[in-house]
Amino acid sequence: MELPDEASKRLEGKHTAMVVCWFLGNGCLFSWNSMLTIEDYYVFLFPNYHPSRVLTLVYQPFALGTLAILAYHEAKINTRRRNLFGYILFFLSSLAILVLDLATSGKGGLGTFIGICIISGVFGVADANVQGGMVGDLSYMRPEFIQSYVAGLAASGVITSALRLITKAAFENSQGGLRKGAILFFAISSFFEFLCVLLYAYIFAKLPVVKYYRSKAASEGSKTVASDLAAGGIQALPETDDVESKNQERLSNKELLLQNIDYAIDMFLIYALTLSIFPGFLSEDTGKHSLGSWYALVLISMYNVWDLIGRYIPLIKPLKLESRKALTTVIISRVLLVPAFYFMSKYGDQGWMIMLTSILGLSNGYLTVCVLTSAPKGYKGPEQNALGNLLVLFLLGGIFAGVTLDWLWLIGKGW
Repeated sequence: MELPDEASKRLEGKHTAMVVCWFLGNGCLFSWNSMLTIEDYYVFLFPNYHPSRVLTLVYQPFALGTLAILAYHEAKINTRRRNLFGYILFFLSSLAILVLDLATSGKGGLGTFIGICIISGVFGVADANVQGGMVGDLSYMRPEFIQSYVAGLAASGVITSALRLITKAAFENSQGGLRKGAILFFAISSFFEFLCVLLYAYIFAKLPVVKYYRSKAASEGSKTVASDLAAGGIQALPETDDVESKNQERLSNKELLLQNIDYAIDMFLIYALTLSIFPGFLSEDTGKHSLGSWYALVLISMYNVWDLIGRYIPLIKPLKLESRKALTTVIISRVLLVPAFYFMSKYGDQGWMIMLTSILGLSNGYLTVCVLTSAPKGYKGPEQNALGNLLVLFLLGGIFAGVTLDWLWLIGKGW
């Protein structure tokens, strides 16, 4: 039985924690989304280098490689240092893009492009630190926290899309206009990442509900939470005797992966399919339409909005898919979207295309939350943390596969 005091601790600060998680999720992808969203500026600066596809291809191996190393050593890594390192790296690299653009006064050229590619790689490293670290950390807390964090990830897409539509309308197509929009983006992005550093460093660790779950994870043998507990004013727990340490034994990463291989493959497939269509196919291969240069932006905004909505649907209990078989079936059936997009871009009009893009976004967001909140159930804190890291690793693997498959759309165009 839980003491009333413990029960209240377990809920105290829950709503604040959800808001902080939302902001931290937002910060995890805000810089990267800003870079993707000002693509038309880069296409204008570097017309011969395919920036929309190249930048993503540079980003992915860094994110995937770094996360593979971090997931392997996850049990020994100080989570607080890892997450702070990631957010500080995001802040510095957003600032670097701003400085690079101002220093070259918005001139293109190979040198500038290589500089932007390097920063894109750094974003990848920061993302691996933060996304794996945060999902792992939140996996042993309440499912609402993960849902809120993942919704924040999607919200960063919506906010950047909305800002992009506003800046496009405000500074319509003059060359200076594109650049003003881009500079504004990275100024906002740098400020936002700085805010995330402060939230994680000074606020999140001190919330009672967060302290409760971290103490619980430490009592189950987690070595990764000590400095987070210290930041919340709780000293590390004393060493325990043999009987206790038997209770603290955990499954290895390999055992965890084998028990959850269906969830891992689910994550891989969700993102491999989504990224083989979005954003490359949507921004380059959609044909000519009455919306003109607005068309790709409208499609990407629709995807982002529905992706965000999809991530809130599982909060309604009856609408949440929990069955493992049903999840896998739905995820595999999304493959039908590929031929649908292909024929729609050839023969359909823009209304149908917008509808398909919305379905792509809605299913992506909904299924991500269902998998990430169902998988950690029934494990101890340290195992949930490790499983969160492994699932994000497969998610990034799926993104990498999707981005690579995205080039296949070019083959049909005699590229």
